[in-house]
Amino acid sequence: MRNLSRRAFLAAGTAFAALLALPAWAEMEYKSPNLEEAVQAGDLPPVAERLPENPLVITPRDQPGTQGGTWNHALVGGGSLSMLVRYQGYEPMVRFTPDWSGVTPNVAESFKVNEDSTEYTFTLRKGMKWSDGEPYTTEDVQFWYEDVFQNPELTIGDQAFWYSTDGSIAELEVVDEQTFKVKFAQPNGFFAQQLAWAQQDQITRTPKHYLKQFHIKYNPDANALAKERGYESWVALFQRECGVQQDNDFFQNSNRPTLNAWKFTIAPGEDTERAVAVRNPYYWKVDTEGTQLPYFDQINYQMVGDPEVLLLKTLQGEVDMMDQYIATPANKPVLYDAQESGDFHFYTLKETAANVMVFQLNLNHTDPVKNALYNNRDFRVALSHAIDRQSMIEAVFVGQGAPAQPSIVEGDPLYVERLAKQYTEYDPEKANAILDEILPEKDSEGFRLDSEGRRVTIIFEIDQVRTTFLDMFQLAIPNFRDVGIDAQIRTMDRSLWETRVRHGREFDATAHQFGANSGVAAMLDPRYFVPFNTNALYAQGWALHFNQPDNDAAIEPPEDVKAQQALYKKLLATGDQDKQHEIMLEILNNAADQFLVFGVSLPPDGYGVIKNDMVNTMPVMPNSFGWPTPGPSAPEQFFKN
Repeated sequence: MRNLSRRAFLAAGTAFAALLALPAWAEMEYKSPNLEEAVQAGDLPPVAERLPENPLVITPRDQPGTQGGTWNHALVGGGSLSMLVRYQGYEPMVRFTPDWSGVTPNVAESFKVNEDSTEYTFTLRKGMKWSDGEPYTTEDVQFWYEDVFQNPELTIGDQAFWYSTDGSIAELEVVDEQTFKVKFAQPNGFFAQQLAWAQQDQITRTPKHYLKQFHIKYNPDANALAKERGYESWVALFQRECGVQQDNDFFQNSNRPTLNAWKFTIAPGEDTERAVAVRNPYYWKVDTEGTQLPYFDQINYQMVGDPEVLLLKTLQGEVDMMDQYIATPANKPVLYDAQESGDFHFYTLKETAANVMVFQLNLNHTDPVKNALYNNRDFRVALSHAIDRQSMIEAVFVGQGAPAQPSIVEGDPLYVERLAKQYTEYDPEKANAILDEILPEKDSEGFRLDSEGRRVTIIFEIDQVRTTFLDMFQLAIPNFRDVGIDAQIRTMDRSLWETRVRHGREFDATAHQFGANSGVAAMLDPRYFVPFNTNALYAQGWALHFNQPDNDAAIEPPEDVKAQQALYKKLLATGDQDKQHEIMLEILNNAADQFLVFGVSLPPDGYGVIKNDMVNTMPVMPNSFGWPTPGPSAPEQFFKN
């Protein structure tokens, strides 16, 4: 992501949107041939009546396509459903541009920001509809704001912090059916970018006309309805039907209307072998020739058990596009040799993650002895010195990379050398010396004992589909044991990992990646530098305190972490680029002092594989969940020759 000022970042999208608003589009004749039969049968209104007055015009990347065909995809395990935002679920109010140089109107026809970033005005598309043909208006926005976001019984988690400044929730002002304003008491310099970040724009996901039947405010019998369906109360049923509380829940519902290009007819979880999404007849985008998008009639997802099965299906040409779970350095030679037989080629992923793998001890552990030990900075330093990063890089990443902590990439204006390089030397002698001061006692097998006389055992709980993590742990486990720490690894399905790690407090440790290593992206996702949302797996209680300090499950952080969180709130409140840079550098230097987590290496560029008949895809893309690869490249204009 290029380093741009907020004004330039927003202007990039505004200029792009202006190109689409030329009067020529008003003369366009719309067509949707694959739905014409349904129109003739009286099952659908004509295409011009299904589209808004000013549909979003998408310029195909290579060439205009035709409607038809199936996009063949796959999902691995029960917990990879959050991947769906990458393929068919990225339709926020404003979205990132394909080159990640700005944000551009999307669901919103236009938007503007006042000079001090305290007021954002959005104009919706007149005549825009949900997938069931019902209007999408500011009434839906107001429903989310008043009846979901601000309802104390409906927990919305991380949403609170980007809709607030200095602890004050933004005010929503509905001007008319198409126009609304979000007003902040203090400047909020990143609000538009936050709305564009994956999974962070719930105001495009909450159809009032459908959801109100489950809400006690609109249906006095909502509790009875919930009990009929096996739920304890209306809250549980509403959260399930709404799907915005948990990433995975949003896609496990084939009944809820959507604004997405495809709508599930068989949602994940409704069938054990597959999920199917078909074209949304009311989708609000067209190409430059007036053809209603998407081009593909449907997406078929095969449900596969593990990455090995996914790799086999990809080699056999059964998957049209894939990078997650299989595009590892170890698999690259196999995939390279199979390009002709599998009828696919490679694309490049520009890595934006803060590290290839981040070791995260649970600093909010329910065991007081483990909690105290893991919160000892010197203990984390010792473990960092104990691992042989270069061996991991050689074995797992074929020598690509260099030892580094979770950090900013060198050359970026936010680069802090100390944060990147400290404690990366493989020095078991130094690790042992530090540990001898903290844990001097050992058992008969040479493992260290804690203050209760128990063997110091750390079980790293890992999502089993992350094969590069498993490969790195093959080297890390002996490294830790060499300095007297009984390190173990426990692998599990992603859905169980989400429950145990992302939403639990009893695990010892885990490992993950992502975050961001440069520019505005690092400011939006500083998960390893400040615990601010559920991605801070090492300190879920502290992150909850950041967003909901009155929540019973929140844990008050130590003073230095609270100061770091306050600094991050200050960063979010400013729209001045120089001030943003100054505050972020302070956050990064503080992160070096606190040393909350440790990693292996900054990632080399990655790759993915794509079938040769796929058209309009990007040969080079950022690899990020925030820019949900390939979502901003507009999958609605993908098709097959």
